[in-house]
Amino acid sequence: MTFEIRPYHPTDLTSLYRICLETGDSGEDATHLYTDPDLIGHYYAAPYAVLEPELAFVLVGNSQCCGYILGVRDTEMFGHLCEKEWFPSLRARYPYPRGGDKSRDADMIRSIHRGHTIINDFAGYPAHLHIDILPIGQGEGWGRKLVDRLLKQMRILNIEGVHLGVGKNNHRAIGFYEHVGFTKLREGQGATIYGMTL
Repeated sequence: MTFEIRPYHPTDLTSLYRICLETGDSGEDATHLYTDPDLIGHYYAAPYAVLEPELAFVLVGNSQCCGYILGVRDTEMFGHLCEKEWFPSLRARYPYPRGGDKSRDADMIRSIHRGHTIINDFAGYPAHLHIDILPIGQGEGWGRKLVDRLLKQMRILNIEGVHLGVGKNNHRAIGFYEHVGFTKLREGQGATIYGMTL
């Protein structure tokens, strides 16, 4: 199978939604967890590619997207941009759930209403990123190559540092981030924040 990394193109957006869903349960397929398959992508994938496409790259295998890496240069600026250009239409489409609704759909809709971070607690690490790869693209070093491609672009843009969050139960991802050079910045109850100075 032939793989390549290339810049994101708007025609890739539906693939980003699919990959986000199929890796949305700590790296495992989350399709069975959501009634609306687009909800997780509305929050974790699409706004990154749409609003900062110059920091979006896809992994393609045999002409099919099977992974991506998405970044933003400034977490606070991105949060404000999402409030202006991304979340208003989604909030109109998805009313805030009732308090007793504990479904995954409801949790994601609450995240959409909460928005993205507009106060970055990690001085020196203004950027952040997300990376997801389907099983077909794993195990051959493409994750590292995606990270290298994004970090190269971030350095071109003179970004001083980047951070990311990973769920504490996602042991494979934790090992990967530490292997490619990220260091632990803070541990929370459900997630650990990693960072890298550029």
